[in-house]
Amino acid sequence: MQAGLRRYLQAYISAAPLATFRVAFGVLVLASVARFWAKGWIEELYLRPTFFFSYYGFEWVKPLGNYTYGLFIVCGLCALLVALGWWYRTAALGLFVSFTYIELMDKSTYLNHYYFVSLAAFLLVLLPAGRFFSVDAHRNPARWRSQVPRWTVDALRLLVGIVYCYAGLAKLNSDWLLHAMPLRIWLPAKNDLWLVGPLFNHPWVAYAFSWFGAFYDLTVPFFLLYRPTRIWAYATVVVFHVLTAVLFPIGMFPYVMIVAALVFFPAETHERVQARVQRWWSKRPATPRTSQPLVYAPRTRQLLLLTLGVFFVVQLLLPFRYLLYPRELFWTEEGYRFSWRVMLMEKMGQVQFKVVDSATGRARLVNNYEHLSVLQEKMMSTQPDMLVQFAHYLRDYYARRGVRNPKVYADAYVSLNGRLGKSFIDPTVDLAQVTDDLRAKPWILPFDDEITGL
Repeated sequence: MQAGLRRYLQAYISAAPLATFRVAFGVLVLASVARFWAKGWIEELYLRPTFFFSYYGFEWVKPLGNYTYGLFIVCGLCALLVALGWWYRTAALGLFVSFTYIELMDKSTYLNHYYFVSLAAFLLVLLPAGRFFSVDAHRNPARWRSQVPRWTVDALRLLVGIVYCYAGLAKLNSDWLLHAMPLRIWLPAKNDLWLVGPLFNHPWVAYAFSWFGAFYDLTVPFFLLYRPTRIWAYATVVVFHVLTAVLFPIGMFPYVMIVAALVFFPAETHERVQARVQRWWSKRPATPRTSQPLVYAPRTRQLLLLTLGVFFVVQLLLPFRYLLYPRELFWTEEGYRFSWRVMLMEKMGQVQFKVVDSATGRARLVNNYEHLSVLQEKMMSTQPDMLVQFAHYLRDYYARRGVRNPKVYADAYVSLNGRLGKSFIDPTVDLAQVTDDLRAKPWILPFDDEITGL
């Protein structure tokens, strides 16, 4: 086994797949930043609200006022430089830091594909994706390397495989497979689509989508790895994600996954495409380059492998942290984020906060929209940690306005995957005194139902 591992770590492969991923990834992130700016979401999400929901341990990450526009400019510029392979290592680090900072500014904007972009950007900082088909290599031919260690390409493949397989495992639950939830809610809302829309009114279509979705996520990485099925698997990737983009408003995620799956194609495919692009761009034959492989110094190689090892151990274990909590995951959402649980639930809620002056007993009701955006209010109403954070904000807000030792209570009602709405948290608990941490939250009321599975 050790001999096999040694041979694997010493194996080389063309750098072309890394270059393709770098270019496509950078272009997509740049497009995402431009889209965010054009739609006015920077102002709507990061400038207008008076309060932002922080991630545990990252409370210091806040929007930068009008300088937030500059942060997006830096992110877009770094994405462009990554795509070009120009000042690649610095640009990749800048992209990882700036995009991750944007992602951490407000918990209410969390999306799985934002998380994926941060992870992929981190990998690009470590991987030699700027050594081939890049401005850096063109300007300094000594940096050009057409061969890289195989594990550098497989690291990206492993990340994509984890996303798919964990998303598939998460679908192995009774709501998804036995009740076709939440697709039985979502698909009929799209019955006005041309030609196929009327089909979405039939429950069997929701069941077919649910079962195929689970099968697809669990198997597509293996079909992409296997040469005889690769082209058909990729066609399925394109169709599946284009259909997802049409049916559900989940932003750039479908296109990110379509691009990411290209890393499974053999190097010859990437080399042919890149050679055509280079001929079209320069209008002359490509300049011959050395085929000398990239050889890391022993200590550098050891540090890179150790870093990648720790990175992937965390990615493999983090989605299972929900097992540390005693109650239904979909209800409490304790351990839900960062676990590739994509589009698994329809959770609607409403919450009314009451602030009580401890000295006088006077109570006042809070208009949430005076402090939060529409998106923030929607996300907060179903997520306990965000309810606590907003309660703490209200405590401090009213204390500054003369309310003595404010107590904050919340009446929250939540509906999960078509079930009748019910009380979500204990309305007698003073949330102003609750600690916002990673421990289980006993003040969440029982679910009184069961969703079996992973």
